[in-house]
Amino acid sequence: MTQASDAAAPSPRRDVTWTGLATFLLLGWANLLVPSSIRDIEHTFGQTDAGMGLAYLINNLLYVTGSLSVGWLAARLWRAPVLGAGPGLVALGLVVIAVAPTWPVFLVGFLALGLGAGLIDSGVNALFMDLYEGRAAGALNRLHLFFALGALASPLAAGIALSNGVQWQTLAVATAVVAVPIGLLLATRRVPPVHAPDPDAGTVDAPAAEPVASRGRRVLPLPLIALAVAIAAYVASEIGVSNWLVRYLDEAPVAQATLALSLFWGGLALGRFVSSLIADRMGPVRYAVTWATAAGIAIIASLFAPTIPIAIVCFAVAGFAAGPVYPMIVAIGGILYPGRSSMVSGVLVSAALVGSLVYPPLMGVLSGAVGLRVGMFGAGLVMLVSAAAILVAARLAGRLASGAAADDPVAVPAGH
Repeated sequence: MTQASDAAAPSPRRDVTWTGLATFLLLGWANLLVPSSIRDIEHTFGQTDAGMGLAYLINNLLYVTGSLSVGWLAARLWRAPVLGAGPGLVALGLVVIAVAPTWPVFLVGFLALGLGAGLIDSGVNALFMDLYEGRAAGALNRLHLFFALGALASPLAAGIALSNGVQWQTLAVATAVVAVPIGLLLATRRVPPVHAPDPDAGTVDAPAAEPVASRGRRVLPLPLIALAVAIAAYVASEIGVSNWLVRYLDEAPVAQATLALSLFWGGLALGRFVSSLIADRMGPVRYAVTWATAAGIAIIASLFAPTIPIAIVCFAVAGFAAGPVYPMIVAIGGILYPGRSSMVSGVLVSAALVGSLVYPPLMGVLSGAVGLRVGMFGAGLVMLVSAAAILVAARLAGRLASGAAADDPVAVPAGH
């Protein structure tokens, strides 16, 4: 059987798809466990917000390492086992942080957790771009919907559990137990191989995007660089809100603060669900810019809310608006560079993590210096920067592409 027929066979692809969705559900849940338990973790180890900011920085550095290395490893080894190593490292990291007797040991576990999460994020994004080439916008929105569902459920469950006397360490171990079989499933799926990019090939299998690669080879990286800036700014804002929202609402009971975080991610989940149904039928640039702008405005509006419940509603609206932005940026990259999914996914996921490296840890420093309110305001401004960078990427691509729509230069090819 040929490679093409393997990838097109419905049953294997269905198995891979559902395993990938389950892996992203795990990723969303695991990524929100520490932010949801931040008050208890700081108390357990006697840490401040600045110390937690350092922990987030270390975690994100390993996240970047995992996202950068997964494409290289998958191209040289077997792709499925490399992907399956991600949940395995997540499980290991969670166990270590749960049993850690000291802060340095906790940081070691947080390193493993970040490395495994990075392998999952970049690796599964690239896998879905290969599985659904030509209609990746809807598939990536569905994939990231499951991340949002996990991130929605995690703080909600943590808030209920912690309010009823359950230790945060118990939640970490329980998650590790679930991560192990997911890793085994992912490691044993039949997945398409990683395609080594041909530097002389231009674009492949996407005539509508071919002029981007063939006409502007000297400036080919520029649209992707602009998309990298856009996704870095988006993630800086999203993770900044996500990591610090519970601490920002410090005056509220822990159950209410974690509910706010769940509603933020619930909005993200709903936004991605809606987008998974309609995104393939709309211009991706206009769609992404509109919602990124709305998300930035909603975050800033939350700071002027007269009561905590109204602020929580603003964060839920911000989540809904932000939902489709990340997968749409990745989908735009896939349209510009078809046949190079690992390169696009690796660059964009790594750029996203640069955003998470810079701003969310800085919010911990701002908390001690000027307060988290200033940090949250910055998160809203950074989201608006993301919208502007998407427009810049579109204009750069439009200058290189012939026959693209003037008002949405990066358009989904007809028929998708």
